Amino acid sequence: MSFAASNYSRLDFASSPINRALTAENKIDLFTQMTRIRVFEQTALKYYNAGRMGGFLHLYIGQESVAVGTISLCGVNDHTVTAYRCHGHGLASGMGMNECMAELFGKATGSAKGKGGSMHLFAPDKNFWGGHGIVAGQTPLGLGLAYGLKYKGLNGVALCYLGDGAVNQGAYHESLNLASLFELPVIYVIENNGYSMGTSQKRSSAYRGCLAQRAEAYDMEWDVVNGSDLYEVRAKTQIAMDRARNESRPTILEINTYRYYGHSVADANAKKYRSPEEIENYKNNHDPISTFRQRLIEEGVFIAEQADAIKKAAQTEAQAAVQFADDSPAPTVSDIMDDVYWEVDNRTTAGATGRHFFND
Repeated sequence: MSFAASNYSRLDFASSPINRALTAENKIDLFTQMTRIRVFEQTALKYYNAGRMGGFLHLYIGQESVAVGTISLCGVNDHTVTAYRCHGHGLASGMGMNECMAELFGKATGSAKGKGGSMHLFAPDKNFWGGHGIVAGQTPLGLGLAYGLKYKGLNGVALCYLGDGAVNQGAYHESLNLASLFELPVIYVIENNGYSMGTSQKRSSAYRGCLAQRAEAYDMEWDVVNGSDLYEVRAKTQIAMDRARNESRPTILEINTYRYYGHSVADANAKKYRSPEEIENYKNNHDPISTFRQRLIEEGVFIAEQADAIKKAAQTEAQAAVQFADDSPAPTVSDIMDDVYWEVDNRTTAGATGRHFFND
């Protein structure tokens, strides 16, 4: 049993210190964040299907509690990096719908000036180091963020998100080895939605109890989290963050969650490798937004009409973001050579000569 599970397995996670500190306003904000992500994704799906977006679209619908629950614990020295299912993390980090929607539309006002698209939202000013399209390619980047924190003597944490399909990549295991050897403050968050593209976990990964348990081979702590319970996500993530800050030790968190749609919208077999009953069961009984909404009603935080108003406001905001994207200019042909190499863009000596300090 992991450290975190031994502490909280018999408790109502709402009573954990980090959740007891939440005010009613804080709880409404968490619900609002999840709702905004859900509505943003639903709106993006509508316009993707209408042919208004290029590239791929990996929807986060069903997994909102993971990004919101973990990132809600971040402070000024905490950093996040994720894979290509990145819209939820971007919005939870504080990105606006306008810049995100414009990026999906390929417009110059997008967060990556229309050059990244759905899989590459970035907000360095918010310590969000983007979505990455190479499976597990972000895991050594999360390691590097944690190394930077320790090197600079900053008390912070690097949250690195990956899917269950990425756990068998060599770069991930190399990162775990170094994270433990160097004692780095990184938390690897496995967002386990059960399917690596169209292959179930049992058919794609060899494991005994769970995927996070592999941490034991690297002398790392680990835990498994119920992703449908926002309070549990926050409580168990806080334990891992305290370990990272106070002991400079890494953790693997496996957060069990579910995606309602396919691996991407282009996944034509999404309803063939999963039964309709399986999908409906999660929607009806484990949806993180519905679950948290009911919990807040029972706690007397708000009433159903207020929750409905939050959703309506999110829908208005998302539609305004579509209008913003529509009205925004596309990148010009001359822009194609910009933002390729920082040194060149900023006219440094290295950019002009190709010589860096380590060549002297």
